[in-house]
Amino acid sequence: VKLVESGGDLVQPGGSLKLSCAGSGLTSNAYVMGWFRQAPGKEREFVASITWIADDDHYADAVKGRFTVSRDNAKNTLNLQMNSLKPEDTAVYLCAARVQFLPTNVQHVWQEYDYWGQGTQVTVSS
Repeated sequence: VKLVESGGDLVQPGGSLKLSCAGSGLTSNAYVMGWFRQAPGKEREFVASITWIADDDHYADAVKGRFTVSRDNAKNTLNLQMNSLKPEDTAVYLCAARVQFLPTNVQHVWQEYDYWGQGTQVTVSS
């Protein structure tokens, strides 16, 4: 599985961005896909996850109601629509894939994921 993120940019507070993660072999290999982010000097943190077959999604409290994760099986793509962006959303955003079953209550744990993209920078600033 190879993952490549895109869509990061500089955006003003209150603006929107859509990130994409293109993956090879996702539909036949991944059980769950996740978005994480990491700001300078901070630990990697969970943003959202979605199971590839059941389309069951989950979000960190900090982004709930503003971000939406989705997947396109036909295009082997994972998306993250980010609205009402805040300066504290500034980070490198990474997508990740987990091949085997992962319970919902640990989908926020980045160490549980098998494959990672290189990340895309999102900067929210006026």
